[in-house]
Amino acid sequence: MAQKLNRSKSCIDILIIYTGGTIGMIQDHKTGELKPINFDQIKEEVPEIRKFDYNIDVVSFNPVLDSSDMQPDHWVKMADLIQKNYNNYHGFVILHGSDTLAYTASALSFMLENLAKPVIITGSQLPVGEIRTDAKENLITSIEIAATRINNKPAVPEVCVYFDYLLFRGNRVTKMNSSKFEAFQSVNFPPLAEAGVHLKFNTHLMAKINSKKLKVYKSLDPAIGVIRLFPGMTHQWFKAQIRTKGIKALVLETFGSGNAPSAGWFIDELQNALKAGLVVVNITQCPGGTVEQGRYTTSSKLAKMGVIGGADLTSEAAITKLMFLMGQKMKVAEIKKLMTTSLRGELTP
Repeated sequence: MAQKLNRSKSCIDILIIYTGGTIGMIQDHKTGELKPINFDQIKEEVPEIRKFDYNIDVVSFNPVLDSSDMQPDHWVKMADLIQKNYNNYHGFVILHGSDTLAYTASALSFMLENLAKPVIITGSQLPVGEIRTDAKENLITSIEIAATRINNKPAVPEVCVYFDYLLFRGNRVTKMNSSKFEAFQSVNFPPLAEAGVHLKFNTHLMAKINSKKLKVYKSLDPAIGVIRLFPGMTHQWFKAQIRTKGIKALVLETFGSGNAPSAGWFIDELQNALKAGLVVVNITQCPGGTVEQGRYTTSSKLAKMGVIGGADLTSEAAITKLMFLMGQKMKVAEIKKLMTTSLRGELTP
């Protein structure tokens, strides 16, 4: 049951889903270690929340999680909470550890089809109890964004990540820095909003609201491998990875615009895996840019043998999109088609 935080005469209702993470931690004075706290303690650290003229309720994971322990089952739990409460709230804020936040944001974007309300995911680099913490601003502004309406419609009808004064499309972000407040970047897609003296929304970039009913997908298939190519990679090592029992799909992180070694053993192993039914998606190791299979000779062979060009998908989006598509028990041909189709704005057509 959701905990009631603010109850006013406001017509705006916001649900906060507290999963854990640095934003909900304080330092143990005896050991010096960070330990999770409950949302009641967060309220004490961020009393400004009470000043909002919104009805704010809170539901908390029990136990709360370090984001390193986040698993697909937890994404299903978040999606289920949103589905069950969808008609009762105008927007949702998810508090999450920053380490795997981009994976969660990407996964939820695919799991929530026809989303017409804000789902804002945020966290922090410093615990909420620290004097210089970024947790307060991230939390307060995320609530405000989730509540904002333009022409009586939600300003942000999609899954987003808010961090350090910028709002990003959830399936476009990657954690780029572990020690600066600007932890996340969306290199291939502009911010959806900026928080300064005023909130500035780039409405032309937002997903369009449709009248279709929210559809929530709760089946994910994590039978995926990820291989990051590197100079010096041996045949034996690569063979062990690509022949791992049980994997159905592979995200291949290649060089530059999608290039890979031309060694015979590499091509043969990849071709055999594809013939056996493995779905292989080619994404670039570079933080920005796109895969262009066929631009160079070293990527032409990949395209000809049936490797999927992942365009400008982030690693997080490629992984979670495959989990989502495979979870729907689709045929390989359909998965290949949809991996190159923009479903939630995750890639540039």
